[in-house]
Amino acid sequence: MRLPRQELVHAGRYGEAVECDDYQRAALRTARDKDAPDELMHLVLGLVGEAGEIAEKIKKLVRDKNSDLAQLDRDDMAAELGDVLWYAAVLADFLGLSLNDVAQRNVDKLADRQRRAVLGGSGDKR
Repeated sequence: MRLPRQELVHAGRYGEAVECDDYQRAALRTARDKDAPDELMHLVLGLVGEAGEIAEKIKKLVRDKNSDLAQLDRDDMAAELGDVLWYAAVLADFLGLSLNDVAQRNVDKLADRQRRAVLGGSGDKR
């Protein structure tokens, strides 16, 4: 079931909705020190690796289960998406960016593209 488009966060099993910056602060409690050797490389490769795990699971759904979404393990996907989110949050902090700001910039960019009818296509500056 999809959330309504205006819902960016939802109440979790612990009650309150988690805001992006709150999540980022929580993720940072389990992150390595920013000064760790090659930390930028560690974070970028971790993000790409976790996104690759999602792609791998979808590839197997296509290959082995005839793309039947009913057979997709959503709990497994939620765990992998959580790993992607963790790396994105920690990487944003490493770069001096608030996760709230990153999310808002993305929403604004997409709204602008939608208003100008250029959601499709390619290129960062469309």
